[in-house]
Amino acid sequence: MAKLVLKAGSRPPWVGLAAAVWIQIAAGNAYNFPLYSSALKSVLGLNQQQVTILGVANDVGENLSLFPGIACNKFPPWALLLVGSVLCFFGYGLIWLAVTQTVSNLPYLLLWLALCVATNSNAWFGTAVLVTNMRNFPLSRGTISGILKGYVGISASVYTLIYSILLNGSASKLLLFLAIGVSTVCLVLMYFIRPCTPPSGEDSSVHVHFIFTQASSILLATYLVITTILSDTVSFIDSVSYILVSIMIILMITPLAIPLKMTLFPATPKSNVLMVDSPDVSTQTSPLIASSSTSVAYVGSFYENEDASSDVEILIAEGEGAVRKKRRPKRGDDFKFKEAILKADFWLLWFAYSLGVGSGITVLNNLAQIGISLGVEDTTTLLSVFSFCNFIGRLGAGAVSEHFVRLKTLPRTFWMSITQVIMIIGFLLYASALDGTLYAATALLGMCYGVQYSIMVATVSELFGLKHFGVISSFMMLGNPIGALLFSVFLAANLYDTEASKQGNSTCYGANCFRITFLVLACVCGIGTILSIILTVRIRPVYQMLYASGSFRLSRTSNQ
Repeated sequence: MAKLVLKAGSRPPWVGLAAAVWIQIAAGNAYNFPLYSSALKSVLGLNQQQVTILGVANDVGENLSLFPGIACNKFPPWALLLVGSVLCFFGYGLIWLAVTQTVSNLPYLLLWLALCVATNSNAWFGTAVLVTNMRNFPLSRGTISGILKGYVGISASVYTLIYSILLNGSASKLLLFLAIGVSTVCLVLMYFIRPCTPPSGEDSSVHVHFIFTQASSILLATYLVITTILSDTVSFIDSVSYILVSIMIILMITPLAIPLKMTLFPATPKSNVLMVDSPDVSTQTSPLIASSSTSVAYVGSFYENEDASSDVEILIAEGEGAVRKKRRPKRGDDFKFKEAILKADFWLLWFAYSLGVGSGITVLNNLAQIGISLGVEDTTTLLSVFSFCNFIGRLGAGAVSEHFVRLKTLPRTFWMSITQVIMIIGFLLYASALDGTLYAATALLGMCYGVQYSIMVATVSELFGLKHFGVISSFMMLGNPIGALLFSVFLAANLYDTEASKQGNSTCYGANCFRITFLVLACVCGIGTILSIILTVRIRPVYQMLYASGSFRLSRTSNQ
């Protein structure tokens, strides 16, 4: 692929971020499975086991992101968004045909594949916007990952509000909306997701803009939680429903106010200096970027064809002494995927992340059954609490880790270990089944589950670079479906069914339904805590080098 031209100017990165907010909400369409799974079960005559297997397809499709991870270095972002839109349209379109019985006797395997294809659109959407924005804001990786992952976290509430208020709880209308509406939104916005010249790290307005974006996302999340709870307790007339949805849309486009402000009230031009070398930096470290022109070259290098020179030509040149043999990358440099998987830090991060997110998704997948087993008939509020705290965890992890990594050069994985300790407490609260602990435990688990995502994304970009960030982070994301399979399907589901059979019912009631599961998951998080602590100790010198001056340092290794 030819080298992409970066969009110059101070506004384009912020326009892209505002567009990314909508696409990230679109990338949360897999969270809608509980809203139409009952329709699939009743209309198609499926049993509960078949519905559960469809849920596995939902998780597999959402997290199978290796292909978009590879493609993000070969094709421009709009191409990935186009592929995602096509997958979304045909996948959900086929499921809609099955639910409305427009096409009857659809084979179960085809339905499974359709759901996998539909939710795989999330991987293409998410990879395109996350990789592009991480490269457009290379000095604020934690903040960017927190914001974008946070909007994915609240997407479930956005869809729930649309489903209950605009679509009147119709599963067929929801599927049609996902097939046409989501695809159309991404097609319209794909032009704005493009590689841009990064804003200056020394510009104080960048920090203010991020705070505004974070505040607007918190306002949106709070509004969604309140509106969802009200819609479950109060019946709204049509006009009020439309007003509520209109307010939601206004809050969703709020980040667009940043480039609008920059257009109406342009700032005085300043020299775009990303960072200045510190005199106390060891001479053994890689050269550092010191000007905006170098920054443009650095970011542009992400999109170069890595196979421009053949390995044979390089070997010949080395033999003739024309070039030196390229040194192996060090942590903080740009790694290829095959180089990253040879590092112990890679696998420490993968296992720590997989154990944390796998135990968290087990609670999410079984939250309705957990609530019912403990005497909560309507679990909507419980789901809303988990969703809101999940969002807070994702957003807060990015902001808090960014602050301390700059102030104390504290590795981001420190917060992964802290939150997994809190998850242990949450699982013990679940297992105790004491009065008043259900919502507290759910809030703790939701927040800590969200933290795992944002920390993993930013850490991967810092340890292994941004050039191959897409494929490396995509491999990390495989911990999600693997954890769901191990802990949710094989552990929680089997123990639940065993206890239910003892009670002579298909539905289990009482604390024993999940008690052993919670105790096992507490032990799992204990192992994850130990691994993340080991990783934190190992990578502390890397962060001391990367953030020695209080600002992230970009090495030139990708350009050499």
